[in-house]
Amino acid sequence: MRILLVGGNGFIGSPLIQELRGSGHEVAVFHRRADADPVGADVVQIQGDRNRLPDYRNQLQRFSPDVIIDLILSSGEQARQLMKTVREVAQRVVAISSMDVYRAWGVLHGVEPGPLDPLPLTEDSPLRTVRRLYAPETVKMMQSIFTWVDEHYDKIAVEEAILNDPVISGTVLRLPMVYGPGDPLHRFFPLLKRFADGRSSILLPDDFAAWRGPRGYVENVGHAIALAATSDQAAGRVYNICEEPTLPELEWQTVIAKQMNWPGRFVVLPRERTPKHLLLAGNAAQHVVATSERIRTELRYKELVEIEEAIQRTVAWEQRNPPTTVNLHQFDYDAEDAALASVA
Repeated sequence: MRILLVGGNGFIGSPLIQELRGSGHEVAVFHRRADADPVGADVVQIQGDRNRLPDYRNQLQRFSPDVIIDLILSSGEQARQLMKTVREVAQRVVAISSMDVYRAWGVLHGVEPGPLDPLPLTEDSPLRTVRRLYAPETVKMMQSIFTWVDEHYDKIAVEEAILNDPVISGTVLRLPMVYGPGDPLHRFFPLLKRFADGRSSILLPDDFAAWRGPRGYVENVGHAIALAATSDQAAGRVYNICEEPTLPELEWQTVIAKQMNWPGRFVVLPRERTPKHLLLAGNAAQHVVATSERIRTELRYKELVEIEEAIQRTVAWEQRNPPTTVNLHQFDYDAEDAALASVA
């Protein structure tokens, strides 16, 4: 097949390109960075601004993709522009969405009124009724890391535009919290820094220790995207992508600690006795446990990399590539030692 990736030279795009090329597909990448990392001599590169996509329609049509995978859709306007631009260019569009579309994610963040949502979350579970999930300052923080995020970030609007187009069929993939080599959020860093700093005890508030949220290793997520892009059966479908089972945060951090041979202990404290810098805002009573049974059944998806190996690779990368800036406020060891002393 001929597959075009929009924004395909980043964290998830890199392993996705490797898989598609390895399976014999012709790949093109549309991106805006002139200094982008090389993606392979046999990958067609089209440089441009996705917010001015109609200006590049002829170049896109010249590649003549069977499927377009858009990894960086942020708003409904972007999605509608994409679908209008690629009519008579491609047969299908695969849109990368997020599990933050679910009502449960809104309850977790404290913006969605009402009771907790039942679990597990399927592709038919209720979506948020409150469209603005993140505060403006949070969106600005996201933009500093993910340059493709715009001020109208709304993955629900993205999904509506992709799935309701009258001409082109769409597929929506709802991604979890993705970790692995290249992770721009450095999800493992706070824990690994505490190991490296010789902390003998690591504190967790009780609500966060018990909280369960969806995760996925980047190469496995790329594999799932490749399956959806190359399967006609995926047309018109929505799929959750995540590891199963969904481990509680304490158990997840314990798995990482064992991989690192960390000799310390985790200490779980009541929220009111936990230092403020370790508390998470929102309602951690709302777990976000999703099922990925649909993609496993319909597209025969299964993880290519086991969790133990995924953690090893992520740790090795993080140790070689620590973040360039560190918020030292999140490592207030004096406050943590005082809290530990109170329970000794």
